[in-house]
Amino acid sequence: MPIESVEDLRSHIELAIQIELSTIPPYLFAMYSIEDQVSEAALLIKSIVAEEMLHAALAANLLLAVGGRPDFSSTAYIPRYPSDLPHHEPPLLLELAPCSLPLVRDVFMRIEQPEVHGAPGQPDRFETLGQFYHALEVGLRELSNSVSLFTNPQTEAQMSDPSFYGPVQFDAEDSGGLMMIDELDSAIDAIEVIIHQGEGLSDERWADPSHQELTHFYKLKRIMDVPGELGAVRPVRRNPRSSEYPQEIRLVSDMFNAAYRHVYLVMADLFSPGPDKTGHVGRLYRLMSGVLSPLARHMVSLELGDGEFAAPTFEVFEFGGADPGEETLLLADDVRFAHPELSPIVEALEAAIA
Repeated sequence: MPIESVEDLRSHIELAIQIELSTIPPYLFAMYSIEDQVSEAALLIKSIVAEEMLHAALAANLLLAVGGRPDFSSTAYIPRYPSDLPHHEPPLLLELAPCSLPLVRDVFMRIEQPEVHGAPGQPDRFETLGQFYHALEVGLRELSNSVSLFTNPQTEAQMSDPSFYGPVQFDAEDSGGLMMIDELDSAIDAIEVIIHQGEGLSDERWADPSHQELTHFYKLKRIMDVPGELGAVRPVRRNPRSSEYPQEIRLVSDMFNAAYRHVYLVMADLFSPGPDKTGHVGRLYRLMSGVLSPLARHMVSLELGDGEFAAPTFEVFEFGGADPGEETLLLADDVRFAHPELSPIVEALEAAIA
């Protein structure tokens, strides 16, 4: 069914946010399992993750622009694994799995499968993400002919300062970045950035006009095409659970998940009206680069005694009290006591949520 109402449009934009966020943990999990974290394969996956975060932010801006409000403070946007990629047809199972060429070929490249030129938009059951975003574009254009979609674009709540997003290695600045969305043209521009950086169209390999950045699909194909590119991969446990870990590892896993939940809480602040965008962006990057990344690299070095290694579980951390920050600080104290070697990461977490 086509998108026929403003409410329907908003619900599909929320679905776009969920889709973008659901791909990030499987990519990160696979990336952390690669032993050489500065290998081309690891950095290519990292570049995809950076742009998936950008796409989630652009979708959140778009939702605000048409009068909606992303609810990052709830757990609705936090994906669970294993689970199917939302609304993909045929079903595509997303798991937390160590990196391998079959995983890249059979899952990641299917996520980023290019849309065939002329393929119809599909807002509800889609074979490619390009079809889904094409349906969003059609819905925006058609609804804008009959209703005022952008009467209150909530620009003060959008994350739109281009300086808040910087491309990482293998990404190009002119492939697109953050932008204010306040009318139809900027809304279409944002969708085009998501499409061309991600799966692209048909056989288009490049995400940018100067042909410096490959689309996500062709970044993954590059990993497939270079023999031995993955190098050594740690046998991390597939779809792990904190509850399955020994107590000393479970503490670390719980701290990772608490920090991961705080990323969403910071995004709730970031996409709310207020002048302190710079402060929230700083907290977000400190959590991701100063806490989650080094904690994940530490976890994949921990043996479980059965030939497997630990890894982040990306589970929803349920805060029992009214103050998530206070509860996280207590957990961090426990980790500092049990794992003195993690004190710098604990301090980074404390600084990020203080």
